[in-house]
Amino acid sequence: MENLTQLSYGVNILWTLIGAALVFFMQAGFAMVETGFTRAKNAGNIIMKNLMDFSIGTVVFWFIGFGIMQSAGNGFIGGMDLFINKGLSESGYTDFTTVIFQTVFCATSATIVSGAMAERTKFSSYCVYSLIISLIIYPISGHWIWNANGWLAKMGFHDFAGSTAVHMVGGAAALVGAKILGPRIGKYDKNGNPRAIPGHSLTLGALGCFILWFAWFGFNGASTVAMFNVEDGILSAFPAVVASRVFVTTNLAAASATVVTMLFTWIKYKKPDVSMTLNGSLAGLVAITAGCDMVTPAGAAIIGAIAGLLIVVGVEFVDKVLKIDDPVGAIGVHFVNGAAGTILTGLFAYYSEGGVEITKKGLFYGGGFNFFGVQCLGVISVIAWVVVTMTVVFLVIKKTIGLRVSAHEEIVGLDIEEHGISSSYADFMPSIVAASDSTDKNVKIEPAVNVDKAVPVKVVSSESSNKDDAVKITKISILCNQTKFEELKNALNNIGVTGITVSNVLGCGVQKGATKFYRGAPIDMTLRPKVQVDVVVAKVPVAQVIETAKNTLYTGKIGDGKIFVYDVENVVKVRTGEEGFDALQGVDE
Repeated sequence: MENLTQLSYGVNILWTLIGAALVFFMQAGFAMVETGFTRAKNAGNIIMKNLMDFSIGTVVFWFIGFGIMQSAGNGFIGGMDLFINKGLSESGYTDFTTVIFQTVFCATSATIVSGAMAERTKFSSYCVYSLIISLIIYPISGHWIWNANGWLAKMGFHDFAGSTAVHMVGGAAALVGAKILGPRIGKYDKNGNPRAIPGHSLTLGALGCFILWFAWFGFNGASTVAMFNVEDGILSAFPAVVASRVFVTTNLAAASATVVTMLFTWIKYKKPDVSMTLNGSLAGLVAITAGCDMVTPAGAAIIGAIAGLLIVVGVEFVDKVLKIDDPVGAIGVHFVNGAAGTILTGLFAYYSEGGVEITKKGLFYGGGFNFFGVQCLGVISVIAWVVVTMTVVFLVIKKTIGLRVSAHEEIVGLDIEEHGISSSYADFMPSIVAASDSTDKNVKIEPAVNVDKAVPVKVVSSESSNKDDAVKITKISILCNQTKFEELKNALNNIGVTGITVSNVLGCGVQKGATKFYRGAPIDMTLRPKVQVDVVVAKVPVAQVIETAKNTLYTGKIGDGKIFVYDVENVVKVRTGEEGFDALQGVDE
């Protein structure tokens, strides 16, 4: 008997710790989603906020938050247990597992707000918010839901892994924060119509989404906090059965939501929206989190499908009706679907809450309105708690240290203004080392070369100079589609133009690019990739170059390109010193 008990303890602790590690990994997922869905100039700031959410939250949750949430206390709030001294001494070593598991959940709730308030929030103010939500706001509502003495728990409220306790709390805080903060500069036109501000990397956003989907198996699955039970000397694997069901329902809801969001945006926007579909995956995961242990696979698929519709409607409602600027869709994902998933559990619950016999049934399975009503009451109560407290918190921050950065800081970017980095991406940074500053002995520094000796100067005759006076030098700049570049290059070479400068550029013409939508909002100006070919001619007739380019590039469709013609005052060949017409001519080596 003792051996079985110790074995089950060990396995249960291991299972829960693995889940805690996966939930911690969700911080990386949130950081990637938020970074990808915002502009590159704020990437470092996003990363720093996600890092500090977890770090600050860990410290203050250890200091006081865990005690408020987990101690017996009363129905509204737990007792004071500073630094978790009482909890550890009373419960023994197993409580360490509870501490780390609840800590990573607390940090997840806090980090949801980062994306909704991205690109215009003062870093110091955000740190204050992060401290307060982990210190008292999340722990108190968590006590109501997950503590046996909590008033919602006593009423039978069910939130298995945190649709309300974690996600809706974070989503409600994001709603309040983004509203008080105000939209980013340029988000709305003078008539209040939203403008799209696309994120800089869908690749990062997708990576974050897949990380979150993967880690969610720990978020939901490990919320069983056990794999075995020992009852009357018999080892039971019922918790493992529940965990396997949770894996299936979690995955089904996410996949169902993703498919529905893709189809819905395809119909609504005429194209399947990538970023919104990624949000759809997360919406399905959030919605199923409350009832993943109690619903059937069919119920999970239906809940996911509803979440897939709600994310599109929710994002557009927040953006277009409420006029709240949420760059990553955090409010739609976490607030809307956190609430919806908890309420839908009251409709679709079928299995028991941790027991063999069915103790609660959803309304659709003959359970009556009681359980459904309790789920609705819990959602409304938690929303009221978070909205009121976070309104006070954000308004106090705004009136004291300030909540928003200046217009200059927002335009330049928070990376340089808040953190002193010009870019979070090394490939975008110039790597310049002055010769006198180099300390690497392996770097070979070439000696300076006297330009008079390095360049063999060729004296230009007066005859050549006279020729310059007679021959006009012209620069022709050709903008064309990338697919036409090789044809254009060969055509120019065939008429004697051998010197060209080629650049990959972004731009649009008077049509401002093809009309596109990003998260349901039209993009005012779409910059399309083009190739810019610059040639300077004197000997080859300008008219011939233009005609050749036109014949090569013409398709008869919008976007064929443009040709710009400029007068050139002079040309100097650095190697020989030749100028004007002679500088453009090849020489026999």
